[in-house]
Amino acid sequence: MTVESIPVTAAPKALVWQGDELVSGCGRRWSRDGVERKVDFAWSFPFDAGITSASGPYSAVYQERGTQGVLLELERVVRELNRSDYQAPNFDYPLALGGLGDGREVVVHCPDEYNVLQIEDAVSGERLTAGSREPQDVFHSRLSLSPDGRYLLAVGWFWHPFGIAMVYDTALALSDPSTLDGEGLLPTAAVMNGEVTAGCWLDVDRLVLATGAEGGSSGEEPALPPCHLGVWSVSEGRWLHRSPIADAEPGVLLLPRGDHVISLLGHPRLLDTATGRLLAEWPEVGVPVKATCFGASHVPSPVAALHPDGTLLAVAQAESIALITLP
Repeated sequence: MTVESIPVTAAPKALVWQGDELVSGCGRRWSRDGVERKVDFAWSFPFDAGITSASGPYSAVYQERGTQGVLLELERVVRELNRSDYQAPNFDYPLALGGLGDGREVVVHCPDEYNVLQIEDAVSGERLTAGSREPQDVFHSRLSLSPDGRYLLAVGWFWHPFGIAMVYDTALALSDPSTLDGEGLLPTAAVMNGEVTAGCWLDVDRLVLATGAEGGSSGEEPALPPCHLGVWSVSEGRWLHRSPIADAEPGVLLLPRGDHVISLLGHPRLLDTATGRLLAEWPEVGVPVKATCFGASHVPSPVAALHPDGTLLAVAQAESIALITLP
């Protein structure tokens, strides 16, 4: 399990693999041998975070604890993005890019209100979920689409504050936008015992949620306890696995790798989703210690990307990109 290093002139705001090249959220590229390809421009202040679509040519740079962002198609500016300024300094910008089942590339965000999710066509900016809405008092934050675009996972929080997760059917939302305002496909009772801090999709049906040390108000059997990994099946509507996380809290970022996930809190760890067992860790590769997506003190989110073949993990550092060969 070797760790190599690619020197960088500035820490990347986002990373994604395109073939064997690493691409940042502002157009910079690095080959596997560490050579950085020059670009005509690079976004900087006021943007301090980025995201890139895995299915299309779109990316975005934004203020993680601000209100402004920019949607890009390769190096072309498509349009500006905004969110409500209500509590914006206290939680991470909600934004997901990806493709729906019909092939349309979309932007999922909260452009008007902190608690109103909207799905927009990335090309035209057309709002696909326009209509009458009655949202819950939930702050949506970390958003992710399932690999086929059918489902949306939203990890966020509500007062007092407490981390929560919700899952929505995007196909249903296009015909009835109000379905983005309700409980969704993940029963609240299933995630109210432990505070959800992170989640990701293992495949088109299974998602992984992680809870921190904070406990909730329900100790009922269907719930996910504190400091646990849970694998939820959307089609079966139940937990397939619920296991204690070994040795550490999960942080805010999980990356899927088969039936394993990579957790980033202080440093990367490889966890088995069925048992919670620690399979490997790399304490020499430092990442921010960020426990939740909200809080008055802003800690930048970790920036990392897993190669499509699952063999190589890239982790952004202050002066380099660490390349970890996974077991």
